[in-house]
Amino acid sequence: MDVAVIGNVTLDIICQTVEEVPRYDSIAFESSAVSPGGCGSNVAVGLCALGVSTALIARVGNDVPYEIITKFWHQVGLDDRYVRQVDGKTTGISVGLVDREAQPRFIHTSGANATLTPQDIDVPILLEQGMRYLHIAGYFVLPGLLNSGLPGLLSTAQQNGVHTSLDVVRSPRMENPGPLWDCLPYLDIFLCNAHEGMRITGKSEPGEIGRYIRSQGARSCIVKLGRDGCWLESQGYSGRIEGERVPTIDTTGAGDAFAAGLLAGLVRGEDLKRACESGNRAGARIVTKLGAITGWLQKAHPG
Repeated sequence: MDVAVIGNVTLDIICQTVEEVPRYDSIAFESSAVSPGGCGSNVAVGLCALGVSTALIARVGNDVPYEIITKFWHQVGLDDRYVRQVDGKTTGISVGLVDREAQPRFIHTSGANATLTPQDIDVPILLEQGMRYLHIAGYFVLPGLLNSGLPGLLSTAQQNGVHTSLDVVRSPRMENPGPLWDCLPYLDIFLCNAHEGMRITGKSEPGEIGRYIRSQGARSCIVKLGRDGCWLESQGYSGRIEGERVPTIDTTGAGDAFAAGLLAGLVRGEDLKRACESGNRAGARIVTKLGAITGWLQKAHPG
């Protein structure tokens, strides 16, 4: 494998258009999408669609949602040998309600995702399989990773020449980001969107967020800005990188698509700025369809 992705998995049920949900009345919506979701699965599917050999490390239940999810994974050639079924737990479920501005609101249950811990991840085995990049997706919705074991895992990976990256996702756990600070010195890239970055650092501007994260030890910080592209703060570049303006149907999974495009660019040998441009293109590709991975299931192309 080129990339190993550690992250959450859900079965996504995306409904559009939904503005309000009354307590006692039924509501109708125009369209829907049912597919794998969760930050880990989304990034891994995107990488596979971009031609990058990728393995996913995750936890699921032994149930119908997992059976549905695997059909999509096999369609793109995802290596799921490190996805484990947990007895007594269900696969995570997310229901997304997408409004007229293409913004989703989610209700979800973590299910088996909550059982994934650093002790479940065997870095030497992944190194034997050729891992060159290790990406953690959805950090704050994986409570089992918020312990003292993750910094050591990242350190071991870096010491063996593996490029490490971590992307957060909005969660109440951001109010106490303490465990994250211990991970930052062992990250080549830290990713967040502007709102997440503000909640974590208390800074309002992308450049301020990036500089603060780097001051805590991360080599580079990327702040995702939606249709405005992203802000890259690194040793070699500091500034905004323009995004692509496209008709937007649903922003679900756009940040995960950015991460997939970014990592695919790095695997192809792009420098970090060009890889951010690849990330922007990938995010733009996803928002033109309903659902987090629908855009990847169209004809895949390398870029």
